[in-house]
Amino acid sequence: MIRIAPLLLALFLFGCQAPPAKVTAVPPPAAAMAAPPVILISVDGLRADYLQRGVSPTINALAARGVTTAAMRPSFPSLTFPNHYTLVTGLRPDRHGIVNNNMDDPELGRFALSRREAVEDARWWTDAEPIWVTAERAGLPTATMFWPGSEAAVRGVRPGRWLPFDGQMPNTARVAQALAWLDATPRPRFLTVYFDTVDHDGHDFGPDSAEVTKAVAEVDARIADLLAGLQARGIDANIVLVADHGMAQVSNDRRILLDALVNPAAVRLVAGGAVAAINPAPGREAEARAALLRPHPHMSCHDKADVPPLLHYGRHRRVPAIICIAESGWMIWLAAPTPEQAARPLGGMHGYDPAHPDMAAAFVAAGPAFRAGAVLPPFDNVHVHPLLLRLLGLKPMATDGDAAVLAPALR
Repeated sequence: MIRIAPLLLALFLFGCQAPPAKVTAVPPPAAAMAAPPVILISVDGLRADYLQRGVSPTINALAARGVTTAAMRPSFPSLTFPNHYTLVTGLRPDRHGIVNNNMDDPELGRFALSRREAVEDARWWTDAEPIWVTAERAGLPTATMFWPGSEAAVRGVRPGRWLPFDGQMPNTARVAQALAWLDATPRPRFLTVYFDTVDHDGHDFGPDSAEVTKAVAEVDARIADLLAGLQARGIDANIVLVADHGMAQVSNDRRILLDALVNPAAVRLVAGGAVAAINPAPGREAEARAALLRPHPHMSCHDKADVPPLLHYGRHRRVPAIICIAESGWMIWLAAPTPEQAARPLGGMHGYDPAHPDMAAAFVAAGPAFRAGAVLPPFDNVHVHPLLLRLLGLKPMATDGDAAVLAPALR
């Protein structure tokens, strides 16, 4: 294999970045530009207790000189896109509109992670303002590495620098790109970095697997590379490391099959897995509700108006009529898997009740703004956004988050 020198790789990636949109912004005060950059790192699927496996010395050292918690609770449903958007907007999915990884909208059609035209359509994201939009409007330069929502011009604004998602881009190249952005002028005041290998291996092999432990160690090494790059540049950044959710062990023999409960012709399954989002077929509403809105083993189903209040879910127009929630470790399918589906690796799943320990997400923060060695009580992830606003010197916003919750983390 031909090896590209790190500097050449970084310059290549920098040259391939998507062009920034023009933004009308008030020039920031000199003090704001001189302040430490804020780097938001997402390790997708990094369950909080993975940091106890003895393979994450870099992240654990960050926690020791900064702030951590035993559990950061995701928002419901504990899925990737809804929670990444919550982290940067301070709104729960039921308010920011990314209510699932797969959604239907009467005007916009179908949304799915693999549908590029939907992911890049700002209309899906416009119910909330992500922090890079707030920062760009305030004159603070931003750069985002694969963060959900950053590929669309939300409310007419894109990050100053960004890349379209490329799941094949190695973690080493992601770090090189982030450092190249920090070498650019103007230097980003807010930067995101995204790693998804822990989540992928969690799905394929399960949270207790050797593969997941190896993936955690590899991501930890890449974060060490990032910190070394910051040190070489004399950058003392405020780093906030988060996960979007945890992971639960699943198996092929723990499936709930909807076609055993209701005629498949009477329903449309908008999304399945840990959470099933279901719309009755026209004219068959009573049939679907009678079959589903009753007690079931390992699953509870609710009309969208009657989802348990603690889940803060059911008001948004994109939430389907019926929501079924599986017991942790179980999955909801419309029908039995085909032989091809059954042969695919399947070890872990998320999306369950955020209060379940398996869904607990990691949170670590360190830098000049943070206290050293602080351990916070468990908290909801909506409170990360007001923390980011404060680190950037931006005005508080009316969201579901409360700046007071994470205030004890700060010096």
